[in-house]
Amino acid sequence: MNFAIALLAGPQDPAARSALEFARAVLSSGHQISRLFFYRDAVHLASQLGVQPQDESDIAAEWRQFIAEHQLDAVVCIAAALRRGVLDEAEARRWSRPVANISAPWALSGLGQWVDALQSADRAVTFGT
Repeated sequence: MNFAIALLAGPQDPAARSALEFARAVLSSGHQISRLFFYRDAVHLASQLGVQPQDESDIAAEWRQFIAEHQLDAVVCIAAALRRGVLDEAEARRWSRPVANISAPWALSGLGQWVDALQSADRAVTFGT
């Protein structure tokens, strides 16, 4: 079975952890993930600039490691990202900003990527509101 997973919740929301655990379970059960789509406040998970206190788990780093380890397609909604100051190098140049704060394994792209994932997946699951 092929899953498309969308996350709308930011790093502090329990839904970010639930989505990660669900994605891990999907792969460990022998299923596939066609795309992970990060929308609304979930785009903050892609930022390299956030720092977690030592007594808290770093959910953004866990997502980054999971995506890289499994070579998953992880798309960050470009419109939501721009509104929240989450930029890759191309967008930082385009908007004359001094720094980019995301890089691989994340990719900025449009909502059309989510629509495309919905068309090819057997199941779609969304976490957060």
